[in-house]
Amino acid sequence: MEETAKKVLFVNSEIFPYLPETDIARIGRYLPQGIQERKKEIRSFMPRYGCINERKNQLHEVIRLSGMNIIIGDVDRPLVIKVASISAARIQVYFIDNDDYFKRKQTYCDPDGKFFEDNDERAIFFARGVLETVKKLRWAPDIVHCQGWISHLVPLYLKKAYRDDPIFSNSKIVLSLYDDTPAADFSASFADKVLYGGVKKEDIAILEQPNGINLAKLAALYSDAVIYGSDAVDPALVQYCKELSLPALEFDPQALANGTYVDGYNNFYNQL
Repeated sequence: MEETAKKVLFVNSEIFPYLPETDIARIGRYLPQGIQERKKEIRSFMPRYGCINERKNQLHEVIRLSGMNIIIGDVDRPLVIKVASISAARIQVYFIDNDDYFKRKQTYCDPDGKFFEDNDERAIFFARGVLETVKKLRWAPDIVHCQGWISHLVPLYLKKAYRDDPIFSNSKIVLSLYDDTPAADFSASFADKVLYGGVKKEDIAILEQPNGINLAKLAALYSDAVIYGSDAVDPALVQYCKELSLPALEFDPQALANGTYVDGYNNFYNQL
């Protein structure tokens, strides 16, 4: 099969070894390596949660990529970009950081298990931070692969806010769905905060009910294809993707267990 996709951008919620080895974190770690070994260029991003030990993992700030501010609501917050290498994989990981959003030691919930009230803003900051950094890198991805709920605003912004940017003009969006959809609702003002660039109210009408399922549906609405990374994806979400007639790669536990899923994903990219 012709290699139609040459460059793949991975937007991850979790990557092992920076976070514990969940299914999502394991794919976030080994899929980019496998795709690079199949002669594609890759870039990989995740949030720099406060539980990630910077010294142990040798994170350092990339000054030339840091320095811009991202405005959410009426507040400017500085975007800090850090990078680390997974030497065994010969890949770099870029981290989106900001003290207000990512310094805390927990990922999405406080020590008592309460969903952070600003998780909506953290998702906005992460999505826009990734896309602005890729623009600064002047690196045009053929595929943008989103994994984990905190990446779920990337498809909307690519299709609406960045659609005229030549860096992303030929990008196809692949959405991996898992069973990580937040059970708690986001803030009531989520939809207002999402508005940016060419994004209009009618584009995000589904966020009038600001919950995890509707955020995932919004991601699917603006994606070009979907991969089921779990057998426990919410049935309503699966049905919604079927109604959108999105090209889909079904969940294959055996392929995930033995690593052959990388070839399946690679072929799926090339078909888009």
